[in-house]
Amino acid sequence: MDKRFEQAAFFPADILLPQVSEMEKWPVVACDQFTSQPEYWENAEKIVGDAPSALRLVLPEAYLNSAEVNRRIAGINASMEGYLADGVFKTLPDSLIYLERTQSDDRVRHGLIGCIDLEQYDFTPGSGALIRATEGTVLERIPPRVRVREHAPLELPHVMLLIDDPNGTVIEPLAGETGRMETLYDTELMLGGGHVKGWRLTDEQMSRAAAALNALKSPEVMAEKYGMVGAAPLLFAVGDGNHSLATAKACYEKLKKETPEAQWASLPARYALVEVVNLHDDALTFEPIHRVLFHVDGQDLWAAFRAFYPAAHTGVGTGHTVEVCGQGLDGAWTVPAPSAQLAVGTLQAFLDDYCKRRPEVEIDYIHGDDVARKLGSQPGNLGFLLPPMGKDQLFRTVMTDGVLPRKTFSMGEAQDKRYYLEARKIR
Repeated sequence: MDKRFEQAAFFPADILLPQVSEMEKWPVVACDQFTSQPEYWENAEKIVGDAPSALRLVLPEAYLNSAEVNRRIAGINASMEGYLADGVFKTLPDSLIYLERTQSDDRVRHGLIGCIDLEQYDFTPGSGALIRATEGTVLERIPPRVRVREHAPLELPHVMLLIDDPNGTVIEPLAGETGRMETLYDTELMLGGGHVKGWRLTDEQMSRAAAALNALKSPEVMAEKYGMVGAAPLLFAVGDGNHSLATAKACYEKLKKETPEAQWASLPARYALVEVVNLHDDALTFEPIHRVLFHVDGQDLWAAFRAFYPAAHTGVGTGHTVEVCGQGLDGAWTVPAPSAQLAVGTLQAFLDDYCKRRPEVEIDYIHGDDVARKLGSQPGNLGFLLPPMGKDQLFRTVMTDGVLPRKTFSMGEAQDKRYYLEARKIR
């Protein structure tokens, strides 16, 4: 791997790009979106038709628990092998890609695509790793995702890592230098996803990016930003794709047990393709992830909430307040003097306890206010809408508290998530 990037654990990669005539049919949104809206994925199927597409290479989580999931996984692996054999991809050796993503709100988000060393990533709460999860990892969610990845010859990334770069030293300088780069793709994204353009960095630009990343993790910078002298540096925080990255880590750790240690560095699965985004990018917004309960009795839920938080009351008040919709309970619930740092932590502590005692109740995590209200207002359902988290709380909270509560935030609306476009061989 490129020695310039060794300290940052982020490297240029052999990146595969599709060579297809209908490029707008290739990229598809991250698989963990629209899980309660299978019609979205049905529409994607209609748009793609028989054209080569990343849709054939990923498993939408809307189908993760379906009876035909094994057939779908086998089909994904077969499509990967077929695309490789048919020359659908071209390889960009040892490359970084700078991209500009025009979102559904017309704002432009800037990113940098490369691969990270999974040896430097740890999702364990309180870890001192250079690359850390931002939320608690649900271990039960990993095995089904391992089944998708463990025999796959390719990975397609929807993981987005955040850097805390308030002065814009890593990615932002590239925005004015695209004229010096090779243009790689320029395409619309289906179903309201906006537009994406990508360019290949020059060697000189990669050197500057490496130096800037290395500077961000220096003890002096860490102490200045977070007031924590001697703390283990945190360079990358997982913004999107926590469980996907944890799955990549699990697959790599399994391979390590089957491989002599001297060969670990050469394992393609040791690395994972990701997009890096500056936390301070003006187009990057933190959206709350709402909760919708299914097969729930609203009055029973409110009684249980009052038992869990005896001081809780309806209406807006001092403390943590969440919006409730459905079953005639529309309004707000407030917990005074909460022990958690964030409202999502207060709510999730209760929901984890309640759902454990009410196994018939199902929970889904929903992006978008309108979708959450629509689902929460349907018979038998109840929705909770949460306030957003401030950007300035992210890195400091991860460094001090270990992780945020599960599903605390989402970076933008569902259609603005990363679309699968690039790929990398992992076998």
